[in-house]
Amino acid sequence: MDLHYENGLIPVIVQDKETQVVLMVAWANEEAVELTRSTGSAHYYSRSRRKIWKKGEESGHLQQVHEIRVDCDADTLLYIVTQSGAACHMGYRSCFYRSINGDLLLERIVDPEKVYK
Repeated sequence: MDLHYENGLIPVIVQDKETQVVLMVAWANEEAVELTRSTGSAHYYSRSRRKIWKKGEESGHLQQVHEIRVDCDADTLLYIVTQSGAACHMGYRSCFYRSINGDLLLERIVDPEKVYK
């Protein structure tokens, strides 16, 4: 299938296989998508660091990808994953841990100061 990358990137929505909770949204380039497909581990492209990264390479909180879905326009991907540990670099299971009013919806499960160096 031909994916539609904008400026070389495609958004990736990441959903937990068991709970169906949306864990995060990230970006991938063609190489990151191919690495994800070939290894079964989620790889993304960091726009700030301008490099490919494997989810969990620093924290150990890996994402095993069970399925990759493509939306109707072929311009967004959905990774169905098993997440080990926190998906969020702030230490929460999901990056969507607060409401728009700032109310916390989840408890922090790891201390990011201890996980990320």
